[in-house]
Amino acid sequence: VQLQASGGGLVQPGGSLRLSCAASGFSWDYYVIGWFRRAPGKEREGVSCIAYSDGSTLYSNSVRGRFIISQDKIKKTVSLEMNNLEPEDTAVYYCAMSKGLLISLEDHYYDYWGQGTQVTVSS
Repeated sequence: VQLQASGGGLVQPGGSLRLSCAASGFSWDYYVIGWFRRAPGKEREGVSCIAYSDGSTLYSNSVRGRFIISQDKIKKTVSLEMNNLEPEDTAVYYCAMSKGLLISLEDHYYDYWGQGTQVTVSS
């Protein structure tokens, strides 16, 4: 399984970024893609996830109402639209895959991880 995250960058507070995760190298139809982030000096945090089968979503309290997760089922890509970004959102963002139907923001459920993409929110 390969997970390729992209779309990070530098943005001013209040700005927006769109991350993308392209998944390949697998054949099962029941899985969940999650976005996680690790800020300097902090533990990894689950941000949002989406189930491929029915599109069910989950958001952390820190991003709910600002971030939107979506998927293109044909291309097997998952996007994370991040709006009204705050300096506290600065982190390396990772996408990960969990096989099955359980949607969760707990990282121990996730079997495969992509490389991270840096998001920096600063003026």
